[in-house]
Amino acid sequence: MRLANIFHLGIKEIRGLLHDPIMLILIIYAFTFAVHTSATAMPETLHKAPIAIVDEDRSQLSQRIADAFFPPHFMPPARISQAEMDARMDAGIDTFAINIPSDFQRDVLAGHTPAIQLNVDATRMSQAFTGNSYIQTIITGEVTTFLQGHRSNASSSVDLVLRSRFNPELNKAWFGAVMKVIDNVTMLSSFSRVQHCSANANMVPWSIYWLCRSLLLRS
Repeated sequence: MRLANIFHLGIKEIRGLLHDPIMLILIIYAFTFAVHTSATAMPETLHKAPIAIVDEDRSQLSQRIADAFFPPHFMPPARISQAEMDARMDAGIDTFAINIPSDFQRDVLAGHTPAIQLNVDATRMSQAFTGNSYIQTIITGEVTTFLQGHRSNASSSVDLVLRSRFNPELNKAWFGAVMKVIDNVTMLSSFSRVQHCSANANMVPWSIYWLCRSLLLRS
């Protein structure tokens, strides 16, 4: 196909679009507000998750564990009783609730393996799965530090240097925006196919689709 034909087909599509204000408004929305909303709605990391602690031990170790949860990942822990824990979880006040049993520090120093109960509100999926591993890592680190008497930094014999092209900070909003653009191009191309019922009607949207897809694969 010659460039002149492509140019005339493009002019034809633009003229047809100008006579279809609904489609024009949809295109503007799909590539502005819809992309921004979808990208900013993606959770980056755990952010200010509400957490509560039932401290039945009230020891130095349990206090260290409670003090290890702070912003920006978690809200300051709420000190609650055993009777309040289930009610607060059911009401959606807390996403996480930690129950430290009595004699926890004594059992740890004696070489036993006491269990800490962690309750998770699984309905908040974006925070539940990430927060679960965060809390386990924090508690394990505080117990290990307490037993060793200092915080050790384990050194590895191999240093892995990570370089990310096109998205150095691995910003999830960037990935989300590109994915949303691809979804919207697919949606608009489907509308165009139904509206015009011709192969030429999809030339412009599908060219944008493949361009965005190649950018995503490169990133």
